[in-house]
Amino acid sequence: MASAAALFLSAPAFAQLASPVAPGGQGTDAPVSGGAQVAVPPAEIVPFRPQTIEAPPVEPSAPDAEARSKPPAPRAANDYERFVSTVAGKPLRRFGTELLLPEAKGFAVSPVAAVPPDYRLNPGDELLLGLTGSVQASGLRLTIDPEGRIFIPRVGAIRVGGVRYGDVHAVIERQVSRQYRGFALEVAVAKLRGVTVYVTGFAARPGAYNVGSLSTLVNAVLAAGGPSEGGSFRSIQLRRDGKLVSDFDLYDLLLRGDRSGDAVLQNGDVLYVAPAGDQVAVIGSVNREAIFEIAPDETLSDVLLYAGGISTIADGTRLMMLDSLGRSATGWTEVSAAEARVRKAQRGDVVRVLSNIDLARPTGQQSVLVTISGEVAKPGRYYFKPGTRLADVVSAAGGLTPEAFPYASVITRESVKRQQRESFDRAIDDVELQLTAQPVTSVNRSQLIQPSNLALVDSVVDQLRKREPTGRLVFNLPVDAATLPSDLILENNDTIHVPPRPVTVGVFGAVPSPASFAYRSGGTIGDYVTFAGGVQKLGDKKEIFVVRANGTVLSDGKRVLRAPALPGDLIYVPIEANRGEFWARLRDITGSLFGGLVGAASIASIVD
Repeated sequence: MASAAALFLSAPAFAQLASPVAPGGQGTDAPVSGGAQVAVPPAEIVPFRPQTIEAPPVEPSAPDAEARSKPPAPRAANDYERFVSTVAGKPLRRFGTELLLPEAKGFAVSPVAAVPPDYRLNPGDELLLGLTGSVQASGLRLTIDPEGRIFIPRVGAIRVGGVRYGDVHAVIERQVSRQYRGFALEVAVAKLRGVTVYVTGFAARPGAYNVGSLSTLVNAVLAAGGPSEGGSFRSIQLRRDGKLVSDFDLYDLLLRGDRSGDAVLQNGDVLYVAPAGDQVAVIGSVNREAIFEIAPDETLSDVLLYAGGISTIADGTRLMMLDSLGRSATGWTEVSAAEARVRKAQRGDVVRVLSNIDLARPTGQQSVLVTISGEVAKPGRYYFKPGTRLADVVSAAGGLTPEAFPYASVITRESVKRQQRESFDRAIDDVELQLTAQPVTSVNRSQLIQPSNLALVDSVVDQLRKREPTGRLVFNLPVDAATLPSDLILENNDTIHVPPRPVTVGVFGAVPSPASFAYRSGGTIGDYVTFAGGVQKLGDKKEIFVVRANGTVLSDGKRVLRAPALPGDLIYVPIEANRGEFWARLRDITGSLFGGLVGAASIASIVD
């Protein structure tokens, strides 16, 4: 035994795996050298492949009723709206009606709106599932059946109806994990089937509506066209299983942005639009003119709050009220601000808030901004209290300089400019009428009714209309005055310019040498006309006029030549205009209306 063991230990120890088929194609009976061999069949290695769940085919769904709905047609104004529009002088509608116009955006829920986590899944909703890992599925679109279940191939039915959207991932994952391990799950809502609700009462288009599952009371009412002409914006009732869930006031949303009563709808809900309550119109200086529906016991101040309150320019001390139903025979009545806070608003009232601008206020109440320039120590713009005198303005500007010439000061005022514009326009209309009628009434009408003469009439009128009044206040100060008229009460936006003392006298018009000549004390107007070469043959000595530096005009014919000349005078010698009856008539008309100045200057420019 020992030798046998020693022999066993001394022999090489090995094992050989061999094919049951010997090399060379011989059978197993052939002798094989090297000892006994064990035959092992080869094993086929198959790679791991996760199971795949195929998505079932999805039938195309019909478009939603909301997608098929057309925008509402514009509604005609009711009797009260037409009456108030007449009183206001412009179209006025019920507050909230702008939401129902065809161009309004509406409040429909967006089809891509995010589903909130607390939304509870309903039959007909579609879920989109994705699985990766040991089990794979992509685009698995599953519809919740009437029993509230979805069926996942290779997994089975899972009840998800009534489950919160935020919890549905865990519910499905728990069911899939019973069959598979090592997977990742994605769950999303592919489509919400929507709910069917019934809109009744005073709606524009009552009926059954299929709205989105995330829709609220407001969405459904607007889908039905909103309240009708007789429907209320302030009482929209939501009933579920015969119980009142919410009585929503649209004014809460439109005026205050409060949606606390705007409940989310469920299948089978009933919406009732109540009849409109009492209505009051607010017009005038408020932030929103409209017709408002009032609640019981609301005051006139409450109605003004619906209108956004009074505007910036409103007179907040009082308002006007009209009883359109004739309960009182007083017509428009004035209501103070204190009374408006306690006076109850009544059906059919029309409230007007008055404006506080564009009023001619007493000079003593006007704030004053004055611009002073020229020969003063501190030119600039100054604010003053109402009732400020010109002497106070000059004092604030540091007084006049030694070079100041108060006689020629130019003081312009906006109110004077407006008055001059009105008077000037009326005078031009009279000129146009007389010039147009003159050829017809003249004995030489056949000669005067010529296209060229009519064109000249139009030219004269056009030139007159282009002239803008300056708004200048003309004061008859002595030429050697040392101060401005101190007691003049200033108005807002008055401008004052104090020029330096001029040193020339100008001569222009029908003279050989028009120029500005150095002023010499003691000279007359005729002297300066002589300096310019005298009056030409075409000149009209009878119509010479002088514009003084203070804005006054001398135009009394040949006597002007004997008048003393003053610094800054402008002497104008017009062309003789008596060249036929038409021109003489034109001169007479313009001269009588404008004192000779505008008429002579206009005729001279046309002839030149």
